[in-house]
Amino acid sequence: MQAVRIHDYNQPLKYEQVPDPKITNPYDVIIKVAGAGVCRTDLHIIESIWKESLGDPTLPFIIGHENSGWVQDKGEAITNLSIGDPVILHPLISCGICRACREGNDMHCIAGKFPGLDGTDGGYAQYMKTSARSVVKLEPGVDPISLAPFADAGITAYHAVKKIIPLTYPGSVAVVIGLGGLGHFAVQLLKQMTTAKVVVVDSSSQRGDFARELGADLFISSNPVKELLDYTHGQGADVVLDFVGEKDTPKQGIEMTRKGGTYSIIGYGGNVSPTTLEMISREINIVGNLVGTYNDLVELMELYHQGKVHITSQQFPLKDAQEVLDKLNNGQILGRAVLKPW
Repeated sequence: MQAVRIHDYNQPLKYEQVPDPKITNPYDVIIKVAGAGVCRTDLHIIESIWKESLGDPTLPFIIGHENSGWVQDKGEAITNLSIGDPVILHPLISCGICRACREGNDMHCIAGKFPGLDGTDGGYAQYMKTSARSVVKLEPGVDPISLAPFADAGITAYHAVKKIIPLTYPGSVAVVIGLGGLGHFAVQLLKQMTTAKVVVVDSSSQRGDFARELGADLFISSNPVKELLDYTHGQGADVVLDFVGEKDTPKQGIEMTRKGGTYSIIGYGGNVSPTTLEMISREINIVGNLVGTYNDLVELMELYHQGKVHITSQQFPLKDAQEVLDKLNNGQILGRAVLKPW
């Protein structure tokens, strides 16, 4: 099959021929990949940001952790899936027996594998192997190609929004920093799941119309702290969801947060460094977010089927993966990019 692999850090990816994956476990599932979402994490993998925290994964491996497709083959123990079923994949392969899994927090599985990230082959390929525990069956007849980004961008945003629902109320203000793949989901979810006013902050002034189409009450592209404080009469936002998490956004996000409010981090790459006095005197909360759970993905796909959340995406051939990542790095992707292997 054709696939895109990382061979060396800080070097272009290679589009090449590799062996097809094989069933080796009764709960294995082989997916014919329909779409593979292109995520900023893929850029961070190439930049070796994840290298040490993941124990220096063996190279080369196939990247891509945001995948959808059709069931191509399955292990003998699987009874809930049929060949040809359209599916979307939770990005983690979890063990199912550790405490985190049994609590439903499968993204914290102590024995989990993360295809496309930790050295396990991911979905920038024509076929991909995963586990039955990671497969969510879609409605019959659904075209899974464009849905791939729900598998990470979607559920990460959903997971973060679910956590802050109790902190919102009619008249409260929720800020979304970064109107990218995750942020454009977050705006829709905040409007569907809370009564908060939604403010979008993005450095690109060209995304204002996009923000308003998604339901944002206000769009800010310059002087974000001043503009947000003016909008809230100097109080700040009840919740700030930072989908960038690098450069100036952590500092600005905390400055936008009202006393007693919550700064929620989803993007990464930077540093959060409020003083202890600032945290105490303003009694602010800082919350981290990982990818959502399997059940989060099931719930999010139900919202999609009900027509309450949609994805804006651009599709590209798999062979153009490196070029698409360059576009993402340069801020040239609106919504999410999806690679098509076929």
